[in-house]
Amino acid sequence: MRGAIRGFLATIYLAATFVCGILSCAPTGRAAIRYEVSLADPGQHLFHVTMTIPEVRGGVVVQMPAWNALYQIRDFAAHVSRVEAFTASGTAPIEKLDKQTWRISGSGSVTVRYAAYWDDAGPFAAQLNDEHAFINAAMILFYVPERRGDATRLCLADMPAEWRTTLTTTGEAEMERIAGPPCRDAANYDALADMPVEAGKFEEFVLPGVHPEIAVVIHGDNWKKKRVEEELTKICRYELKLMDGAPFASYTFFLHVGKAAAGAGGGMEHANATAISIPSDEYLEGVAAHEFFHLWNVKRIRPASLEPVDYTKEQYTRALWFAEGVTSTYGSYTLLRSGLWNKQQFYEDLGEQISELEVRPAEAWQSAEQSSLDAWLEKYALYNRPEESVSYYTKGQLLGVLLDVLIRDRTENQKSLDDVMRRMNTEFAKAGKTYRDSLDVRLSAEAVAGGSFEDFFVKYVAGTEALPYEQVLGLAGLELRKVEHKRATLGFFAERDASGVFTVHSVEEGSGAALAGLRAGDVIESWNDGDVPRRLERWAAGQKPGSTLRLRIRRDAKESSIELALGEVKEMHYEVGESLQAGDGAKRIREGLLHGTTSRAAGR
Repeated sequence: MRGAIRGFLATIYLAATFVCGILSCAPTGRAAIRYEVSLADPGQHLFHVTMTIPEVRGGVVVQMPAWNALYQIRDFAAHVSRVEAFTASGTAPIEKLDKQTWRISGSGSVTVRYAAYWDDAGPFAAQLNDEHAFINAAMILFYVPERRGDATRLCLADMPAEWRTTLTTTGEAEMERIAGPPCRDAANYDALADMPVEAGKFEEFVLPGVHPEIAVVIHGDNWKKKRVEEELTKICRYELKLMDGAPFASYTFFLHVGKAAAGAGGGMEHANATAISIPSDEYLEGVAAHEFFHLWNVKRIRPASLEPVDYTKEQYTRALWFAEGVTSTYGSYTLLRSGLWNKQQFYEDLGEQISELEVRPAEAWQSAEQSSLDAWLEKYALYNRPEESVSYYTKGQLLGVLLDVLIRDRTENQKSLDDVMRRMNTEFAKAGKTYRDSLDVRLSAEAVAGGSFEDFFVKYVAGTEALPYEQVLGLAGLELRKVEHKRATLGFFAERDASGVFTVHSVEEGSGAALAGLRAGDVIESWNDGDVPRRLERWAAGQKPGSTLRLRIRRDAKESSIELALGEVKEMHYEVGESLQAGDGAKRIREGLLHGTTSRAAGR
């Protein structure tokens, strides 16, 4: 993901491609577990869920996932209320076992009813309001742990008369409304959880000249159809060609734009769709190029450490530098090679990623693999400080580019990282197999390049040696230039708790904040007479050193106002440009990198 949207990117969920290799998906002979979701209370933001579990013997346990979409334990059970159960005999006894698990007594067909409150915008949540409904099923639907492999059916009920839904396939909504409530069948719970649902007054169209069919569903404003259509068409055509065709029969972009995004941002990939929230269509290309490439990298080319999904607790992987970071490599490649960027924009972005990584002191001690393992800490503001962590998105994107150049150099531009992605697509995705985190990435690169990359992976993927930008980029006729920049700094660190309150945790000695009297423990009530920004360091980065910040604080139950001067920090920024001394071989590699071609197949 690019630019302002980049930080919202989040991670991935179980690909339907692998579900039956992990769960017991053989025909059980049982009827499907059925869910009916009533939208009768949009103004109250309550999804009323009725779950019917057939053929229960001696009771059943139901559970609500603790996480989905983001690598964060978010405890979706906290949104649930009024759980009750019934059998043919009447009300069934329920015992709550822990924060997300209930045991129900009874046999036969068991019906569970409850309400789930959701009014959170964005692709990583669920929302029901007077404008629309957006459903990530794992956030509102219970599952039966021992029967995750059973077939499922989801139906919407009590939908406002003027709404329609994407629960059916494109073009079938009206037919389904006439026949009864709109429904969707899925092979199992995990596949159902990977199918987002939109209901409301949305606009819909199909991308022209792209096969198989790709639909675009848009809820919101601040967008132009021509721009959206052109950008998505170029992105999809390029990536489908790159990866030798589509792994889907149909695909949908769910876009929440402008007011509908409600300040939320980012994209969430699914096996046959993506959900994207953006403030306007000018942010679309970067998010879409990244999310569409997830069709292959993560949803189908999938690390073994993420299988099977455990909904109850954290699930650790060392592979996010590749699953997310190298997907960012291909996001930038796609924008360049499809013509949405020129080469100078590509160079600027590459320089920005190097700068972003190198200004973080944690680069000296946190490896790409460790950053991947620590993804579950990203919800904490302290962890996201430059001294505490690096981004597996940023470091992975840079590792992807460097690995690409090295493969091209070793093979005299006969092979590239593109060949590695296609090889992994064939050997793992199409074969229905997962790969062994960094190991199989290395082995695939070695098979393509015909030599060892063990040293590269030991030093730069598992290790923390400084990335060899100048040496490797030089092989592609590129050079790195250092430019000193100044930026504003707050002079204090404040963290937002679960209720949205910002509390000052530390104040830098001698800073403007310290001189103004700000102390650890102060609660920030207002920021320049308005709301406190969600990301304080990002806000500071857009200010001028020395400018005044007005805070309204609460200390010992008393409120007061403080004005402080923002501090200044000097940072080294990096710019990438073409070397005038590049030889012919380096120029060929550079052109191959820019155009996605190799010397053996200039047309690719």
